[in-house]
Amino acid sequence: MPSATAKVAIVTGAGSGIGRAVSLALLEAGWAVGLAGRRDERLEETAALAGDAAGRALPLATDVADPASVAALFEAVQVRFGRLDLLFNNAGTGAPPVPLEDLSYDHWKQVVDINLTGAFLCTQAAFRLMKAQDPRGGRIVNNGSISAHAPRPRSVAYTATKHAITGLTRSTSLDGRAYGIACGQIDIGNAGTDMTRAMSKGVMQANGSIAAEPVMDVKAVADAVLYMAGLPLEANVQFMTVMATDMPFVGRG
Repeated sequence: MPSATAKVAIVTGAGSGIGRAVSLALLEAGWAVGLAGRRDERLEETAALAGDAAGRALPLATDVADPASVAALFEAVQVRFGRLDLLFNNAGTGAPPVPLEDLSYDHWKQVVDINLTGAFLCTQAAFRLMKAQDPRGGRIVNNGSISAHAPRPRSVAYTATKHAITGLTRSTSLDGRAYGIACGQIDIGNAGTDMTRAMSKGVMQANGSIAAEPVMDVKAVADAVLYMAGLPLEANVQFMTVMATDMPFVGRG
């Protein structure tokens, strides 16, 4: 069990990549963390990697696109830890990189359900908990991605949802003011995870060419989220971009 002074977080997509890195950083910093993701075994792996801090980790298999599953996640965290100080909306997926006109409805819907509806459902559940707890309030950080600013070729579903996350962030930030709920967004570019392994081998550029792109250590992302999470609630990082320095984003490529 965590100490009475431990802050409490929920991280979605905690079984791999950015979600795992952020979860481990929070646990190392003394937080109690609800680890949410689709696969039990990956969440258990994340908890095990926390070592002595594993006792403050609560792995919870969750489908963020399912309202009942999200409700069960937040109820379990409240029962175990008593409150919620941070939600990191990180769960996400992409669609096959096909021409826009060839993207299937099922692939489009899956991306929207997980990336956007999932973030909304978790935000809604966090609001209910954060408004009712004492002391009231908390923080929500959304993973927006560089794709919240500029698309890659053949990424219409992912890009559309990440642009929508920016609207969710702004609305959440505004609606949360009355309840001490801060909301910010971290836009990440080319963090070194399994998802970005192909970057160093070569990915399609805006002009149709294939080029290798640099990646950065995912620890830089975890450190950034930890900084955002550690601010007092009267301060907020509204938007932060953390990216591989030389990736083709700023300028013309």
